[in-house]
Amino acid sequence: MYKSELARLAGVSANTFRRYLNSRRDVLEKMGVSPRAQTLPPRAVRYVVDDYCIDVPDEMQSF
Repeated sequence: MYKSELARLAGVSANTFRRYLNSRRDVLEKMGVSPRAQTLPPRAVRYVVDDYCIDVPDEMQSF
């Protein structure tokens, strides 16, 4: 899933979401996520959705 999609679902700007991701950089790097990656692997998406309390529509829940 794209970072921009998660930001939109969270209802925040891309810059705000980027700051949030930077605050979780250590955890995301351990999952193999590069700070420059545009997409997140399913494991990282699950972490971000749970940590940031993002409601993901049922049709988008393929992770």
